[in-house]
Amino acid sequence: MIPIQIAIDGPASSGKSTVAKIIAKKLNYTYLDTGAMYRSMTYLILRHQLTAEQIPEIIALLDQFPLSFGHSNDGNQRVFVGDVDITDIIRQNEVTKNVSWVAAISEVREKLVDLQKSIALEGGIVMDGRDIGTVVLPKAELKIFLIASVEERAKRRYKENLEKGIPTDLETLKEEIAQRDYKDSHREVSPLKAAEDAITLDTTGLSIDEVVDFILQKANKIIDSENKM
Repeated sequence: MIPIQIAIDGPASSGKSTVAKIIAKKLNYTYLDTGAMYRSMTYLILRHQLTAEQIPEIIALLDQFPLSFGHSNDGNQRVFVGDVDITDIIRQNEVTKNVSWVAAISEVREKLVDLQKSIALEGGIVMDGRDIGTVVLPKAELKIFLIASVEERAKRRYKENLEKGIPTDLETLKEEIAQRDYKDSHREVSPLKAAEDAITLDTTGLSIDEVVDFILQKANKIIDSENKM
């Protein structure tokens, strides 16, 4: 069976990662959470108290603490810098509040995009982020752009944070998500936007299963078509 590339983009808390993980598992594809890569860089930068002006020092961190992914005993993906598991740490509020400016650094994006592209060459892949369909996998056979209202996305993040024991205020979350939307869509390098050939799906009011089923139908149709050629 010929594998395909699936790019899933969208703003914060639009359901990208949750949906992408499920689809990758169902198709037996590799899943890559690019957002976790930028969060990992943000964690390293904050930990070393660097600023956006210290580009050489920031890039050096990637060589000193290489990013990698693994799996826990229950099959969930884990994120590492060097040999340290930072999967949970990078979801803390301090990282969330700073990840946009880190992701806007062109040298950081260039380095991580190269890494993402090299991983994609290994076979069938489901990758989620904000510039996957436009920059990382411009030739992906299936591109999905997920959207949802700020209210809906804030509620999702609020629920996730409470489940993880992270203190959260819903109104503050709404403001932070709206601000991040603006920053992500207005940055000079790889701004958040749907690729011209992407399918936009509004997930407001939809269950995870409904979103997964929609994308799988599109994916299976393309896979069947590719294998008949």
